Amino acid sequence: MIASGLDRLVAEADALRGRRYALLTHAAALTSALAPAHLALAARVRPALLLAPEHGLHGVEQDMVAVGARPDPWTGLPTASLYGTDAASLRPAPERFAGLDLLVVDLQDIGTRYYTYVAAGVWAAASAARAGCEVWWLDRPNPLGGVVEGNRPRPGFASYVGAFDLPVRHGLTGGEIALREARREGWEGALRIWPVSGWEERSSWPVWGRPWLAPSPNMPDYPTALVYPGLCLLEATGLSEGRGTTRPFRLCGAPGVDAPRLAAALTALRLPGLAFVPALFRPQFQKHAGELCGGVEIVIVAAEKVRPVAAGVRILAALARELGASFSWRQAPYEFVSERPAIDLLTGGDELRRLIETGDDPEAWIASWERDERAYREEWASLRLYGAKR
Repeated sequence: MIASGLDRLVAEADALRGRRYALLTHAAALTSALAPAHLALAARVRPALLLAPEHGLHGVEQDMVAVGARPDPWTGLPTASLYGTDAASLRPAPERFAGLDLLVVDLQDIGTRYYTYVAAGVWAAASAARAGCEVWWLDRPNPLGGVVEGNRPRPGFASYVGAFDLPVRHGLTGGEIALREARREGWEGALRIWPVSGWEERSSWPVWGRPWLAPSPNMPDYPTALVYPGLCLLEATGLSEGRGTTRPFRLCGAPGVDAPRLAAALTALRLPGLAFVPALFRPQFQKHAGELCGGVEIVIVAAEKVRPVAAGVRILAALARELGASFSWRQAPYEFVSERPAIDLLTGGDELRRLIETGDDPEAWIASWERDERAYREEWASLRLYGAKR
């Protein structure tokens, strides 16, 4: 049976006695009995402050929506947001931790470099350590298991969606990434990781036997999390990635798209584990809100065969070929960055954008990932807290 770091701390809650601590968490950080972290811990030793990542403590706000500071309605505890109206809000100043001696972090990640929760946790932990606080990271399994896939970002392309030098699908837990960054930045002495027990084989979510609760508003189930490492790239285009529907990251399209033709073109790619069904959909918010969109629904037919990062790159290249002049990149600022296109922030470089703009095949770039993946696995050996690397 898998026991998260939260489960272990709840069982040893006396360790919190006499500590004035802040808790950084969100709605999907649950005990094995499905109690939210802030309720489970407040019932034993109340935190002095709750900190919330993107989407807020209760996972209410959509992506890139500023979250205000307001008391938690369930406990009355003060809450501060780590996702405000500018880039500075993402990194709390050490003064935020004045009067505290401990930061506890419990965030359910989904194992993808773009997903912002680990960045929120690590940046807060580094700041707390500089303020003289101890940091306890309550670790959780990576839902995508230990598989590694994708390129590492190039220097100069770091952002909130590319905060760490990791492949897109990195195979690590939040605690392992925190350990990596603490060693690199020199605050390892302030960090204590409460590891997961029962996860030695780095299994993926379906074998755990736990229900899925959405860690963010557009991550409703495990199949969405599985395709997200590739289909998140659609955020960098003018196409809808299905936000505003019940199938985010599994619907793709725009007004005027010939759905059967697009489905046939994507089917011809023969992407392992995936199928493409013609679809009509009407997003209720974000891109093309209220408009009828033609496109495809992406269906997982063999989860164990899916390589989502490579699939996402091939899908994006095919969309650009099929849609021609109607294909466009996102022009608006992305995660508070305006000087680089969103696609460059997500991919950690400009290679894919340039390949697509010139109509070149991305296969050589995909093949180049093997070098990054091999070097990363060698580095990973010194970071592993669980089982064998893959």
